[in-house]
Amino acid sequence: MSGVTDQFRRAQLAIAALFCFLGFQYATWASRLPAIKTRLDLTEAELGLLLMACGAGAAASFPLVAILMKRMGSRRLAVLSAVVLSLLLLALSAAPNYPVALVIICCDGIAVGSLNVAMNAQGAALEVTYQRTAMARLHATFSAGSLFAALLASGVNLLTTDVTVHFGVAAALLLLLVGLTRSGLLTEDQQPPAGTPTEDPAPEKSRRKLSMPSRVTIWMGFAMVFGTVTEGAMNDWSALYMKDVVDAAAELAPMGIAVVSVMMVLARVFADGWRSRWGDGRIVRVGGVVAGTGLALALLAGGVVPTLIGFACVGLGVAAVTPCIYVAAAAQGTDALALVAAMGTTGLLAGPALIGFIASAGSLVWGMGAVAASAILVSLCATRIRWPGLAESEPRVLSAEI
Repeated sequence: MSGVTDQFRRAQLAIAALFCFLGFQYATWASRLPAIKTRLDLTEAELGLLLMACGAGAAASFPLVAILMKRMGSRRLAVLSAVVLSLLLLALSAAPNYPVALVIICCDGIAVGSLNVAMNAQGAALEVTYQRTAMARLHATFSAGSLFAALLASGVNLLTTDVTVHFGVAAALLLLLVGLTRSGLLTEDQQPPAGTPTEDPAPEKSRRKLSMPSRVTIWMGFAMVFGTVTEGAMNDWSALYMKDVVDAAAELAPMGIAVVSVMMVLARVFADGWRSRWGDGRIVRVGGVVAGTGLALALLAGGVVPTLIGFACVGLGVAAVTPCIYVAAAAQGTDALALVAAMGTTGLLAGPALIGFIASAGSLVWGMGAVAASAILVSLCATRIRWPGLAESEPRVLSAEI
């Protein structure tokens, strides 16, 4: 038993390193956007388009990622994507002009999409192989990677403002991380169970083309879109809502995103235990209701304290949504996982802009009301999803500590 536990922890650490890697890589170049803007002499609009290029690349990567997953498997694709992402940091630091930077960032988005699918496939396979919940805690390490990147950026800036030096150090650390954890990754991906609507009776044929998504996969995609719209909009609009609507003091305005982020990390640390006890479907359905209802009540009540409580409900409610949906999508096959991941990226990209349009047409209160409605829609979509785990198999063991 101890040998199996050791194998589980070794694989869990290796896969967690991938999640940490992605958070670190993204936050590294995002933290230096002001320096990149100055060096390339960009306008605000050009900088916005640069950010859009990353999201667009990730959203458009679905067909390529689905094919690469079938040809290479999640382990090889994860390692390849991680190496490419490390090198793209160096390329971005040396970009001579704006068009080249756009191409680099678009390629970064494609590599992000590839790693996102591969690492979530690894996480889903880990749960199936060892019959232990682990995905929520793996997603928590993404936030840890972002934190480490911010600390590194601050440390390097104390010594030099040169972006090339910063990205060179970051790339070296990332390549070292890949080298140290590569051997711990799982070699076999999760396969859809016999009889699922996505199962293809001609596997060789399916390796060469994409299969049509099932109705269940479409519902998963919509649930992922509404979940990422909620998460992304809170990150982008909570501080402005605190300042302009609640009239919070300047030093309290950033507490909105801080409360959401802290609650999400804490919830993801404990969410695997909740999943083992109550099942993924119930966690997602209840989580969407908690997030939507809590935020709606906060909008009606007004005031700093009710607003922060409502934001905390959002962080608590949506924390396990994306991990659970990734597990369910992986159980349907690589095409489903790639499509759901691409739809999630689209929601994360388009959500904040959509809230902005609603706020412009009405008010930010209506915009945040749309966020609450989006969280409720997650719960409604979740009722149409076939959830793996407790509902369809034997109870799983509580996850081990990372």
